[in-house]
Amino acid sequence: MRLVFALFTGLIFGIGIAFSGMMNPAKVLNFFDLAGTWDPSLAFVMGGALIITFIGYRLVWRRDAPLFGGRFQVPTSTDIDGKLIGGSALFGVGWGIAGFCPGAALPALGTGRWEVVLFIAAVVVGFFLRRLLTPINRSGATA
Repeated sequence: MRLVFALFTGLIFGIGIAFSGMMNPAKVLNFFDLAGTWDPSLAFVMGGALIITFIGYRLVWRRDAPLFGGRFQVPTSTDIDGKLIGGSALFGVGWGIAGFCPGAALPALGTGRWEVVLFIAAVVVGFFLRRLLTPINRSGATA
């Protein structure tokens, strides 16, 4: 049942990304072009996502445990360190250059465009490089 809900959630996400036009990198890049062809639609998509997330968390936190898990998996670290800042900067630069974030690029794979495949390949390489460069201790947390 857990996989059915994961599939359903991914399907809703993908439809939302497609319907909003966020699979189109030009639309995303126009959001960053304040002096040119600025398109505010990404702000509305993000605002809508924040509203839904706010409501969803209010409903979920009323539960003692998730439906399909033993406990909620919530990050406990509040540190703002070099890894967080560097990763955030890398994400932002990649998003600004490519016009894709990983969440929007996955549904865009269905378009068959080589740029999307190249972007996803770069993300996967980045994941593996991070694993090679950052040791993981026995508890599963990064050192």
